Amino acid sequence: MSTDTATGTPAAETPGALCERRPQVPAERLVAEMVPPPRFDSVRFSTYVPDPSQASQADAVRVLSDFASGLGGGATAVGGGVKRWFRKAPAAPAGPRGVYLDGGYGVGKTHLLASLWHATPAAPELKAFGTFVELTNLVGALGFQQTVATLSGHRLLCIDEFELDDPGDTVLVSTLLGKLVDAGVALAATSNTLPGKLGEGRFAAADFLREIQGLAAHFRPLRIDGEDYRHRGLPAAPAPFSAEEVTRVAYATPGATLDAFPALLEHLASVHPSRYGAMTDSVRAVCLTGVTPVRDQATALRLVVLADRLYDREVPVVASGVPFDEVFPPDMLAGGYRKKYFRAISRLTALARDAQPLTTAAGR
Repeated sequence: MSTDTATGTPAAETPGALCERRPQVPAERLVAEMVPPPRFDSVRFSTYVPDPSQASQADAVRVLSDFASGLGGGATAVGGGVKRWFRKAPAAPAGPRGVYLDGGYGVGKTHLLASLWHATPAAPELKAFGTFVELTNLVGALGFQQTVATLSGHRLLCIDEFELDDPGDTVLVSTLLGKLVDAGVALAATSNTLPGKLGEGRFAAADFLREIQGLAAHFRPLRIDGEDYRHRGLPAAPAPFSAEEVTRVAYATPGATLDAFPALLEHLASVHPSRYGAMTDSVRAVCLTGVTPVRDQATALRLVVLADRLYDREVPVVASGVPFDEVFPPDMLAGGYRKKYFRAISRLTALARDAQPLTTAAGR
């Protein structure tokens, strides 16, 4: 940061903009980044705080801990990078070789999934963790056969937010998982909601197992009940700022970006969602002006992906306009992608809380 020579105080820097970023992500990076995101670097089963009123949460910790302990054997990779050779994997043990975490948004499924990854006794290069979208992007980058070869040497593959609302991709990934199960790879997954499956705002285990059909026998459903931990005992989401306040924070925060919300939504349409994570590299805060309700579903789903990547990387968000719980109109919150939208609202609200120290420092 430069210094104002007249006052001796730090001078404001002109913030960058997400709209100016069009990252290119090589296939090697997609493979290397299949680890728990930064927000979940340090999570462990011991740091998961079960809700005392929900016995299923403590039970989940116990079951997953035992599951991780049982994954001590597996295939061995020889070499590094995308092109690796693998020795033949030993025969898979009897019983389910996978676990499906069945629960609503905000009960800590990703925390538990990442804890399982950390607890599994294998080198990081023998474990993979990613969202369903990231896995399909990997197949697109490497091709199906190379993806099978790359992941077949792993002990564990964790898939967060299995996308069951795209039949084509569901069949593709189910076929991939079948190949990996045959190679002795253990699986763990969470999933989203199918269109029309509203229920309690959570996807039912029976529906997940039916969608993956032949793989159902390899999964043990593990129900996790509870309310959204991001709002458990916490104050309401902070009110939106004025555009002037958002701009002030952007100029006062090194590494912040400043974008008009409508322009950002338009930009997201021109960048593949697999690159949204790279688009936020080195960003310390996202400042948005003029947040309005999103009426188009394709646009709304892209915003969901961006919210996920920002949340994974713990990037605070400062915004003006409507509050985040009004970004998705009522008809969307009652539709087939309901769970995705509520998850995005929950995560954006958490990031807005995270931004409060920045607004204080900027002299709100």
